[in-house]
Amino acid sequence: MAEDEHSWSPLGFAEAQAVFKGPTQNARALTEGWAAAHLFCPACGADRLRQLPNNSPVGDFVCDACAEEFELKAKGGKLGPKILDGAYGAMMRRLSERNNPSLFAMSYDPAASAVTDLIVVPRHFFTPGIIEKKNPTHPKGRSNPWIGCHILIGQVPLSGRIPLITRGAHVAKGEVLDRWRSTLFLRDASLNARGWLLAVMRAVEAVGRPEFTLDDVYAHETTLAALYPGNNNVRPKIRQQLQVLRDRGWLEFNGRGRYRRT
Repeated sequence: MAEDEHSWSPLGFAEAQAVFKGPTQNARALTEGWAAAHLFCPACGADRLRQLPNNSPVGDFVCDACAEEFELKAKGGKLGPKILDGAYGAMMRRLSERNNPSLFAMSYDPAASAVTDLIVVPRHFFTPGIIEKKNPTHPKGRSNPWIGCHILIGQVPLSGRIPLITRGAHVAKGEVLDRWRSTLFLRDASLNARGWLLAVMRAVEAVGRPEFTLDDVYAHETTLAALYPGNNNVRPKIRQQLQVLRDRGWLEFNGRGRYRRT
């Protein structure tokens, strides 16, 4: 099968009938069933992902070909800038150990039983800065408060929000794989270094055009300084990150302070 000939259905919920009493359980069973039946691995291109047992500590799916692990979060209606996740402490531990799964974020139309939008956020785009700590709650039967978290996907650079389905239309498999591979260099960076790289990537994307100047990125100096208040040399740091992104092929340097997104 050619790379872009992967066959999958946006209306596959019927293949995973759920019989739970609660709507939340039913929605989870249906969306996970669809993913198990239709998703390919965006990391290596394998045709199927294996569903992990319920309540697995790492994620929901694994690729047996490349061992990449994935978590699935699904929502009826449009995806917002943040996604509800599990325990804050567990998430932060996963980030520090760098074994966090990549994230599939799905929106679906409950009435039509159809996936409307689906993106994947590779694990190398996860940093503490996109994890929002929720206020403690006191669930019945627990002696200690429980603290959950949100994933702020709206703060992930567009390069890290790779679409698989957009408004009901599939994105070519080859394009998904190319976009995944184009940012793998981030895995070589430490968690702190990755935070700066991602912040500068967001600033570059915020310029809104493929060709830009150093001054265009300097225009976001205040925002970057607020993210890293202990750094008093923001402009040199910006230049350093642009050089790394150039060396890694994410952008080109055309001389005299001019750059171009590749």
